[in-house]
Amino acid sequence: MAITYEWRGPFEDAEVNILHAEGFGHPVLDIGWRAQLARHSLGWVCARDGAHGAHGDLVGFVNVVWDGGVHAFVLDTVVAARRRGQAIGTGLVARAVEGAREQGCEWLHVDFDDELRGFYFEGCGFRETAAGLIAL
Repeated sequence: MAITYEWRGPFEDAEVNILHAEGFGHPVLDIGWRAQLARHSLGWVCARDGAHGAHGDLVGFVNVVWDGGVHAFVLDTVVAARRRGQAIGTGLVARAVEGAREQGCEWLHVDFDDELRGFYFEGCGFRETAAGLIAL
């Protein structure tokens, strides 16, 4: 099945809420994603299963936030469980890299849990850097 990737692609809040809940193991929430992304994001990428028409099923999503300058940040890369292991996540991140570059960003940051090191370093091309974090 063909997957299409679209920078700042159209989506419904409900479909992102369902995908996010599945991917991150929490109940389906009622987040107003479109309003939230309009306020805080440089862009996002929607991955759709092209086998279901022009507006196929949402099978992947990644948010790209930014500082308003040259730094962008990948948040919440998620792929539907039934479609994992098919390089959809790397496709999402690749399109996010392109989108951030097209918008004039010079750096794309990501943080992640240890089990995702291979995905982000080998699969997506990020390089390891020193960073700090404070839990709030």
